[in-house]
Amino acid sequence: MEKIAYLEEKAFEIRKQTVRCIASIGMGHIGGSLSIADILAVLYFDEMKTDPKNPKWQERDRLVLSKGHAGPALYAALALKGYFPVDMLDTLNKPGTMLPSHCDMIRTPGIDMTTGSLGQGLSAATGMALGAKLDNNQCRIFCILGEGDNQEGQTWEAAMYAGNQKLNNLIAFIDRNKLQIDGTVNEVNSLGDLEAKYKAFEWYTQSADGHDIGQILGAVKNAVEEKSRPSMIVLNTIKGKGVDFMENKIEYHHAVLNEEEKNKAYAIFGGIS
Repeated sequence: MEKIAYLEEKAFEIRKQTVRCIASIGMGHIGGSLSIADILAVLYFDEMKTDPKNPKWQERDRLVLSKGHAGPALYAALALKGYFPVDMLDTLNKPGTMLPSHCDMIRTPGIDMTTGSLGQGLSAATGMALGAKLDNNQCRIFCILGEGDNQEGQTWEAAMYAGNQKLNNLIAFIDRNKLQIDGTVNEVNSLGDLEAKYKAFEWYTQSADGHDIGQILGAVKNAVEEKSRPSMIVLNTIKGKGVDFMENKIEYHHAVLNEEEKNKAYAIFGGIS
């Protein structure tokens, strides 16, 4: 219970600093950033082997945020972990920043793969996992996909290859918040039973409440113990989670925030600093 409480507090802080980051420029992909705070808390503050003082450490675990438009949430996690000062979050997407709106491994300490064009992240993660095996590197590769990634054919080519190669050092997650920029996922292009689809591609599959730290920890533990194939965990989430007036609202996929909205969001977190 102590670990769960600690990670819940980290998820709260990630959400708080994500709001700060996006509010600093007044717009951004806030809904899908807030929905991945819990999995980021589990990965960066419990599961992943990392060293903020040595971001390029060869033995580190890697994260590919395939839904790279949720970069502000990852930046918040990295800042809280100590990769760079928290006040750097106020520079999001501004001239000369190290924090572009989408993830860039050249510009930002702690970013392991440049992402943003949906559908490419799982391919990158698959290549990284295969490369680690060829190098006898015991690191693990984690990947967070959005539902939009799973509407791209390239994702399924990667899934087929990773399953065929039995890449047991690859653990992926789908942020299934059921909304995308043009409407509900079911209206735009329904994904059906994602667990069954990945299972058909020879992955070990699970689902979990993406906002229940205990369930996430249990699913990750199961995935780590699976030694014969890659793992996919479907996280059932709420877009905009943690900011009540944004939750389950398509208009907060990407939003321009006015002063009233900023102040309401700040108040939820007891102020932003």
